[in-house]
Amino acid sequence: MKTGTFGCPFCFYNGYMNFIDRVICELDAGLRTVFAQAHAERRLPKPQPTAQAEAIGLDAASSLESTRLMRVNHCGEVCAQALYKGQALVAKDPTVQKFLLSAASEEHDHLAWCDARIAQLGGRTSRLAPFFYAGAFGMGAVSGLLGDKWSMGFLVETERQVEAHLHDHLGRISPNDHESRAILAEMREDEIRHGKAGRDHGAVTLPMPLRLAMGAFSRVMTKTTYWV
Repeated sequence: MKTGTFGCPFCFYNGYMNFIDRVICELDAGLRTVFAQAHAERRLPKPQPTAQAEAIGLDAASSLESTRLMRVNHCGEVCAQALYKGQALVAKDPTVQKFLLSAASEEHDHLAWCDARIAQLGGRTSRLAPFFYAGAFGMGAVSGLLGDKWSMGFLVETERQVEAHLHDHLGRISPNDHESRAILAEMREDEIRHGKAGRDHGAVTLPMPLRLAMGAFSRVMTKTTYWV
């Protein structure tokens, strides 16, 4: 179904949509992000042919660990959707808004990839996703109200932290889980690119207390969704 600028299938932003309309669209987009099955525009990343040829079945412990880590990454992508949509809602520069929505679209692919891999592993997504979506959306809106350069600063710091935990997960997932590793590797490339684009859009360096607060939020999310 065709959707408008803010992801809502029922309204289109043609210069006349007011702020209340946009908020309603974001509520719709949030509900679909958290509760509906995600569908990617890009194909699901696949292992290299050599890895596919050498594929070895995962033992129960490795499969469980992959499921838990992919659940963490799925919730992280829920938060990324919320953060960027919150920032885009209040962005002042149309160029910045366009970039945020483009990044959110790519993060939606990540969401769908993680969802698909979790299903392949026989697992489930986190029950805490709605709460983290709300928190990340609020953080995005607040950072956007501070100004576009601050908004980009939040984006760059978010991408830096996500890149770090993807690197950590690639070290923890079994070398035999080629499917999960292919997904995480492509996600990491996207995050690196988003961070560079944020700097190109004039991101400021966030004060240390803000970076620490974002890191604390991230740790709460990763620790809880690993289990729940």
